Amino acid sequence: MKLGVICDGISRDLAHALDVMEEFDLEYAELQFVGDTEVGDHTAQEIRDIDTLLRDRGHPVSCLSRHVFAGTTSANRPGDALHTQHMDALKRVIDMAHVVGSPLIRIMTQKKEQILWGKGGAEKWNVAHGAWDTMAPMIAPAVELARAEGVTLVVETGNGTMVNSNYTAAKLIDELDAKDALKVLWDPANNCWCHERAWPDGYDEVKDGYLGHVHIKDVLVDTPRATLEVRRMGEGQLADQFQPIADALRADGYDGVISFESVYHPGNGNFEDGFRLCIERFKAIFG
Repeated sequence: MKLGVICDGISRDLAHALDVMEEFDLEYAELQFVGDTEVGDHTAQEIRDIDTLLRDRGHPVSCLSRHVFAGTTSANRPGDALHTQHMDALKRVIDMAHVVGSPLIRIMTQKKEQILWGKGGAEKWNVAHGAWDTMAPMIAPAVELARAEGVTLVVETGNGTMVNSNYTAAKLIDELDAKDALKVLWDPANNCWCHERAWPDGYDEVKDGYLGHVHIKDVLVDTPRATLEVRRMGEGQLADQFQPIADALRADGYDGVISFESVYHPGNGNFEDGFRLCIERFKAIFG
């Protein structure tokens, strides 16, 4: 399968990140921060320099991953100041995508409301009434822009966002009738927080044309204690699920990229060290 890494998880120095990628024969570069700058905020010359570096070294871009719509809430509305700010940023990322040849652009969703639907009384007393219904109108202009610009958006399943499971991601895409322009960026470790089991439950939600991109890391969540621990790959709660996920992706002909997300360190704060401790396990399973 097509393997890559979110480059700034190794280093924000892109040339160094590529050195490390090449050491482990990883091809696809996912860009989030290059230098101290988030994608969408680089100058035109900086974007040309990034493109030249990647092309000269033979690394296609898998995804541009800006935190579009992160930090918005169910109180926001299309066209308000914050929504406009995020849409403007999305336009800049799309412009960058055209230069560097990225087929995908990552978006996020509004901050999580804990209970979106209910029954047996919860629908009256516990649901965050109307919260979910505010989201599709916020995302719809982004989908229309993507269609007009010939790019595909991928909505990430986030820890603290309204879309925090494959179920909610697919539901949003269906409500927008947007399978042509919006796919799921599945981060099964993020989904652990809402207790959606990656295999087979999470996979079954997205296997029929919804899946566009994958992030891989391993974690241990303790929701009652509001604590998240990133673990060395294969030593967290996804340890027994990575292989069946990989087998299913192969069997079903998944042709997208799987990005390793290097957010683990072995206690010293050095994420490149964490990458080196995990990457062979990642390649053995997904390679």
